[in-house]
Amino acid sequence: MNHKSNLPFQQVQLIEIDEANVEQRLDNFLISFLKGVPKTRIYRIVRKGEVRVNKGRVEVSYKLKAGDIVRIPPIRVADRSEQITIIQPSLRFNLENQILYEDDGFIVLNKPSGFAVHGGSGVNSGIIEALREIRPQQKFLELVHRLDKETSGCLLIAKKRSILKILHDFFRGDGIQKTYLALLEGQFQRKKQLVDVPLLKNTAQSGERMVTVNKAGKSAETLFTRLQQFQEATLVHAAPKTGRTHQIRVHAAWLGHPIIGDSRYGNDQANKAFKNRGYKRLFLHAEQLRFNHPLSGEPLHFTAPLPEDLLALLHHEKPL
Repeated sequence: MNHKSNLPFQQVQLIEIDEANVEQRLDNFLISFLKGVPKTRIYRIVRKGEVRVNKGRVEVSYKLKAGDIVRIPPIRVADRSEQITIIQPSLRFNLENQILYEDDGFIVLNKPSGFAVHGGSGVNSGIIEALREIRPQQKFLELVHRLDKETSGCLLIAKKRSILKILHDFFRGDGIQKTYLALLEGQFQRKKQLVDVPLLKNTAQSGERMVTVNKAGKSAETLFTRLQQFQEATLVHAAPKTGRTHQIRVHAAWLGHPIIGDSRYGNDQANKAFKNRGYKRLFLHAEQLRFNHPLSGEPLHFTAPLPEDLLALLHHEKPL
């Protein structure tokens, strides 16, 4: 794939995808190709159908395949000197100081709460864009999976496309075990409970993405294990066997014990009461990742410690 990304495109570009970009999301490909174009503009031209793949409209999440022909409309691309990326100091600090593991193939980051993993609608930039800005010498950096904006903890980032493909295969199968810490509203009585109910994604009129339990949805399984009961809440491990959007949050709400601080699926009255006691975010933390190294096969186990603000709040809860 040959192109000059620092010049204005006066004509329609037709780019054939080769092996170097196979399995890359369309938005990430365009962000790399159209350096200097605001991400909001990129998302808009895809949404309006100005960008096409094989002459058809696609979503920004479309994964490119070898031989795909990507149509890119005439668009002005800023010079490097015109590009301004503002990275919040707190995000820069976390990216530089919260790496749990790194080798030539991937990074395990202890993601801070409050930051989106990538830029998109209403978000100028996220974890991955900031990491690329901090490490301009790293030619390839891609998210392996996602975490919700308010969720903290273990986040995998690939440094090579070959590693990304292997880790994606792990996620599609049972090659990666994920364990989350969650604080649920009320007293969860069972020591263990497997929730196996299908989930369906919907988009509300406001544009907000909502997930519901629905027979027409995709299969989803989460194992909840009780760790500590408090007078008004229960700390649990949640191990999702599938990776559906908002899976743990919706399954917890379906149990009648939504996650504390969940403004979308939780109990407003309970959330307000806990917020008055200092709970200002969703109490969901991606604590552990287990998988075999993509190249050596060595068993790996990573643990992200619970953030200090959540740990301090737990210490004030009254145990049963």
